[in-house]
Amino acid sequence: MNISPKLAFFAIVSTLAYLGLAVWGLGGFAAFFSHGALVAVAVATVVMAVASLFTEVNLSSGEREDRANRWVLPVFGIIGLLSGYLPAYTDRIDFWTLGGEGVRWLGALLFILGGALRLWPVFVLGKRFSGLVAIQPGHTLVTDGIYRTLRNPSYLGLMVIGIGWALAFRSVIGLVLAALTLIPLIARIHSEEALLRAQFGREYEDYCGRTWRLIPGIY
Repeated sequence: MNISPKLAFFAIVSTLAYLGLAVWGLGGFAAFFSHGALVAVAVATVVMAVASLFTEVNLSSGEREDRANRWVLPVFGIIGLLSGYLPAYTDRIDFWTLGGEGVRWLGALLFILGGALRLWPVFVLGKRFSGLVAIQPGHTLVTDGIYRTLRNPSYLGLMVIGIGWALAFRSVIGLVLAALTLIPLIARIHSEEALLRAQFGREYEDYCGRTWRLIPGIY
């Protein structure tokens, strides 16, 4: 598989920038890397970035796109920037923090599990996974494996990542930011489902009837 130089550059820069915000917020490299749980989070972040280079994720508008949903992209970006810095900063000044090192390690574990859940479906979908809400050429439904009971496992992974990141810094504000991510995330899910319903009709309706949207047993 050929790795796009542009994708590689973006992945490296964005990963370093995100970790840099956290290091800055916590007060520097010494403060950040003095916590084993945060070292684990940093390593996991780099591993996820490298793994993403071997996916076929794209920003193609494909055969048909819901362009009205593009507003979620800058919203995700703003929440992401705030999440990069604020949880670490509130950790440093001990503002709205939870517990101690045990909470950090719980956060690191959730972050790693969320990362795996985020990336697994991306590999499964291949070129069908786009940063835009779009139908790709040759688009087909995947209804088995990780998609057997859950329609949006990658988005659940994204939420678990956000919760794990917040807990790694013991940050209540980080948890609030993770919760705010649900607003653009649910809007994107609804747009995707409308597009898939229009594309696949009864096949998709039947699939929705036997699966959960985001959280098994709840939603």
